[in-house]
Amino acid sequence: MDVVTKIPARLDRLPWARWHWLILIGLGSVWILDGLEVTIVGSIGSRLTEPGSGLGITEAQVGIAASVYIVGACAGALFFGHLTEKYGRRKIFLVTLGVYLGATVLTAFSGNAAWFYFCRFFTGFGIGGEYAAINSAIDEMVPARLRGRISLLINGSYWLGAAVGAALAYPLLNPDLLPENLGWRLLFGFGGVFGLIIVVVRRLVPESPRWLIIHGRQEEAERIVSAIEEEVVRETHRDRLPEPQGSLTLEQRETTTFREVGRTLARTYPRRTIVGLSLFAGQAFLYNAVFFTQALVLTAFFGVSSSVAPLYVVPLGLGNFLGPVLLGPLFDTLGRRPMISGTYIGSGVLLAVTGVLFHLDLLSAVTLTICWCVVFFVASAGASAAYLTVSEVFPMETRPQAIALFYAVGTALGGIVGPTLFGRLVESGELSYVALGYYIGAGLMALGGIVQLAIGIEAARRSLEDIAQPLSKKKRTTAQA
Repeated sequence: MDVVTKIPARLDRLPWARWHWLILIGLGSVWILDGLEVTIVGSIGSRLTEPGSGLGITEAQVGIAASVYIVGACAGALFFGHLTEKYGRRKIFLVTLGVYLGATVLTAFSGNAAWFYFCRFFTGFGIGGEYAAINSAIDEMVPARLRGRISLLINGSYWLGAAVGAALAYPLLNPDLLPENLGWRLLFGFGGVFGLIIVVVRRLVPESPRWLIIHGRQEEAERIVSAIEEEVVRETHRDRLPEPQGSLTLEQRETTTFREVGRTLARTYPRRTIVGLSLFAGQAFLYNAVFFTQALVLTAFFGVSSSVAPLYVVPLGLGNFLGPVLLGPLFDTLGRRPMISGTYIGSGVLLAVTGVLFHLDLLSAVTLTICWCVVFFVASAGASAAYLTVSEVFPMETRPQAIALFYAVGTALGGIVGPTLFGRLVESGELSYVALGYYIGAGLMALGGIVQLAIGIEAARRSLEDIAQPLSKKKRTTAQA
C-alpha cells in the first residue's frame, strides 16, 4: 500500500521546545549509563587484582573482561539492530535497557572470573542493543538543522557517566570506609538503581513517526506528530508553525531483509560504508584501549593507589563531555566533513605526541592526565560524530541495522583487540610497549579522518530523506505551496 506523507518535513521544521528536551533526556541518559559502566570497570581494575577484593583476577584478565564486554556489545547491536527495524525503536530501547539492568546488578555478585565475564557479556549485550535503537530514534525526531549538535550532545553525555562513576568510585573504593570486597560491588548496584530511573523517563518517549508511517501505522504516526505540534506551539507561544516543505510517497512494508541491507551498504553506498568502518574502528580502539586500562597505567607506572586512581577520570570525563558540547554546533555550521576529519586527525596527532612523552618518561600521573584531557577533548567530538554519520547517511529502513553493523564490526576491530592488547602491554611494565599502543591508536584515528576528508559526504542541515532516499520511496519529493 502506498501512502503520501509530510511527516518528515513536519518534524524537521519544528522549533526547539521542551518536548525535544524530553527526547534528549529520555534517550541520552543511556550513554551516561554506558560511561558509568566503562569507567567503573576501568576504575576498579586495579582493585580487582588485589587479594582482598573477593575476585582476585590478574591485570590481563581485567583486559579480557573489557574485551568480553565489547564482544557482548557487538553481539547485542547485531541482534537488536534487526529487531529495532522490525518491531520499532521504542519497544527495543525498553527491552535493551532491561537486559542491561539485570546483568549489571548480577555483576555485583561476582565471585570468580567466569561469572564476572558472563555478566560483563550481557551488560554489553544490552548496551550494544541500545546503540541502534537510540541513535535511530534521535535522528528521526530531531530537526535537521540541529541534528548534528544534538546527536553529539547525547552521545557525548557518555562522559558525564564517566565522571560520575569515577567520583563514586573514590569513596566506595576507599578501604578506610568500606571493605575491599564490598565497595566495587556497590558501584554496580548504583548503576542498576540509576537505570531504573531512566526506565521511568523513557516510557514517556513515543515511537518514531517516521518508522510508523513506513510500517503501515499512519494513523498512529499522525496522532503522535499532531500531539507534538500542539505541544510545541503551546510551549513556544506561537500562533502557527511554518508550512512543511515537501511530501513523500512511500510504499509501506513490514520489515527490511538482510539482503536489502547488504545491497544498500555494499552496492548503493560503498564509499559511505568505507567511511563508517574507518571512523568506528579508529575511535573504538582509542577509547576502549585507553579507558579500560587507565587505572592500570596509573597504578603500574606512577604508583597511584587503586583507591585514588578513579579521581583522575573525573577531569578526563568532563573534558570528553565538553568536546561535543562546545564543538558540536560547528558540525551543523561548518559542516560534517571538515569537523569530523579535523577532530580525527587532530586527536591522532595529539595522541602520538603523548606517546612520545610517555616513552621518554617525561610525564607524571598529573601531566599524563592533562595530555589525555587535551587529546580526548578533540577526539570525543569526532567519536560521537561517528554514530551521527552512520545513522544519517543510509536509508531509514536500513538505519538501525547499519548502525548495529558498523558498531559491531568497527568495535570488534578496535575495541576487542584494544583492551586485551593494552592489558598485556601494561602488564609488561615497559614504557615503550605502552607507547606503542598509543601510536597504534593515533594512526587509526588519523586514518579515519583522512578517509572522511577524501570520500565523506556533507550531511549538515539536510533532511534524512534528502541525504539518502528511503528504499520505499515511490517518487521524488514534490514542493508544497
